[in-house]
Amino acid sequence: METPPEISLTDRLKQEATALGFDDVGVTAPDGLAFAGLQLDRFIDLGWHGDMGWMAETKERRRNPHGLWPETGSVIMLGMNYGPADDPLASLDQGDRATISVYARNRDYHDLVKKRLKTLARWMVAELGGELKVFVDTAPVMEKPLAAKAGLGWQGKHTNLVSRDYGSWLFLGAIYTTLELTPDGAAADLCGSCRKCLDICPTQAFPASYLLDARRCISYLTIEHKGPIPREFRRPMGNRIYGCDDCLAVCPWNKFAAAAEEPAFLPRADLTAPRLAELAALDDAGFRALFSGSPIKRTGRDRFLRNVLIAIGNSGDPALVEVTAGLLDDESPLVRGTAVWALSQLDGAQFEAAKAVHLATESDPDVRAEWQTPEQNS
Repeated sequence: METPPEISLTDRLKQEATALGFDDVGVTAPDGLAFAGLQLDRFIDLGWHGDMGWMAETKERRRNPHGLWPETGSVIMLGMNYGPADDPLASLDQGDRATISVYARNRDYHDLVKKRLKTLARWMVAELGGELKVFVDTAPVMEKPLAAKAGLGWQGKHTNLVSRDYGSWLFLGAIYTTLELTPDGAAADLCGSCRKCLDICPTQAFPASYLLDARRCISYLTIEHKGPIPREFRRPMGNRIYGCDDCLAVCPWNKFAAAAEEPAFLPRADLTAPRLAELAALDDAGFRALFSGSPIKRTGRDRFLRNVLIAIGNSGDPALVEVTAGLLDDESPLVRGTAVWALSQLDGAQFEAAKAVHLATESDPDVRAEWQTPEQNS
């Protein structure tokens, strides 16, 4: 009787990762990221990272796994499918409702992915040996270039990872290990001549294929940007109040993707096209309660209401005038200022009446600027 062939360490690892619920896994060596490092340099030198100062501060550690951990022998990249069952852009035409990015319609993926990474890490130490570190988008790790190099997919023209099997919808996690595992081959770029992701961008955030100016990206503006949204981007935002899926959703490779099965990634009913009026009425306690366990919670109530008010200003719905006017006296200057803009879009007469009352007592320069130079909707 023949002895069955011995399973390699890499294959054993992949079997265990799959058993734990990861949908894709690949291994790569920690070198070969020189081009990605040059792209990162350009991104930062041009100021395209905007408020994300941490990207410049951690650049040297990010550009090479050895910069973060010199003992790294291999990098294991893992993916979990969060594909939507329905069209993620369907709510963009519902003026009285909000559109939230697919990834934020339920639990914070960082928590679940990291928990499973740690379970896999304990198995690795016990069964394979070596030392390791786990990361889920909270350390200077170039997840997308590493995932492409490990064969999970390729970075599309929108700079996000595209998978042949899961389209645009993979959450990524990384394990750095001292083990030298057999690497997988890099994935080929299969974008071809397609440019749907570039053409659909509401704010023209792509200067060219494979380049992103985050300062123009709605995901950046609604999540990372801390101050007032620049006026040129307010109307293109539509009702997108947290993130933007446009460039992901139109990718033709999504036709091969399957809907997520992980319960934590299935959309909550109250976060699927929620009513703008209800969101605008949230105080801090209500905001924290609604978004407990959600990635949205980290933006804070004031930035969130800033986004909601821009969606209200774009709604054209007179029924939202009252809730907007009620926020002209909010404690947050960020909320007050955006409420001024939203009111100017909804009702010019009410805007002028409110201006006579509020401008005389407003001390914040950003809010005063909104009153003094309205961008009234014609």
